[in-house]
Amino acid sequence: MPETVTTYDPNDWRLDAACRDLDTAIFFPETEEAVAAAKAVCATCPVREACLEFALITRQDDGVWGGLDENERRRVRRRRQEAARKAAA
Repeated sequence: MPETVTTYDPNDWRLDAACRDLDTAIFFPETEEAVAAAKAVCATCPVREACLEFALITRQDDGVWGGLDENERRRVRRRRQEAARKAAA
């Protein structure tokens, strides 16, 4: 019997995302109320952490990803960079 090879797709998390069937425009909000609506969807998402990591790794500069907006993701990246510098020192 031939061996089955399973490949891992790092974007498989998208299949389980709460936003999978939503219009992506909701995640590129223009008002604070719209930001809150996007974050509310993220709050229910089972793959929120994977989404956030994807956004951080690929440097998504716009929109709400993993429940964080642009400014919040910038702060996370900055904290991670500072921690990496301290660890390297």
